Amino acid sequence: MAAHLLSKTGKASGSADIGEALAEQAIKPHLIHEAVTAEMAWRRAGTHSTKTRSDVRGGGKKPWRQKGTGRARAGSSRSPIWTGGGITFGPHPRSYGGKVNRKAHQQAFRGALKAHVERGTIAVMEPTGWDAPSTKRAGDYLAAAPAELAARPLLVVVTESASIEALSFRNMRDVRVLEARDIETVDIMAGRSVLVERDVWDRWNGAAAPSQDGDDA
Repeated sequence: MAAHLLSKTGKASGSADIGEALAEQAIKPHLIHEAVTAEMAWRRAGTHSTKTRSDVRGGGKKPWRQKGTGRARAGSSRSPIWTGGGITFGPHPRSYGGKVNRKAHQQAFRGALKAHVERGTIAVMEPTGWDAPSTKRAGDYLAAAPAELAARPLLVVVTESASIEALSFRNMRDVRVLEARDIETVDIMAGRSVLVERDVWDRWNGAAAPSQDGDDA
């Protein structure tokens, strides 16, 4: 079991072996689902907010006297039942992120990678040696790649977002370019095919998964 290894022109030049940890990893859909759900929740901004009656400006004066008007008693014009008043049980800034056990997250990430390896939809990109960014050259590169890499959307994983390869691929339709440090399980699952720089593949091959903020052992 191995991933496609692509030459400077994009043609398959061999196979990139996978490490022992990845080879022995079972694909566990329930763990992948758990990791993807948590990662999508972590990405929610959670910045929506409303004001309670104590936050709304004004309303300090009693609208009318307690008795004798024939109207219901009222203590403030900022009561939730008044127009312009506060909101009861409204949303406030919060984090939607849950907790995923570190080992479970690692298994989910490896499982997502292995699924691509088994389908043949992941390839390793050797250094291209390109001297300047070129979307046309990137298009020719993918045209020469194995047929499995034609599935879209394509995820291109690079070391630096400012590299020549990243700048070449990023303007292509249905191609998403991300730095390796930003990759999560949800990104691997969202791509129908994956192209990984050789340096990144070598780091991932023996690693459990990219580090995640908020993960606990």
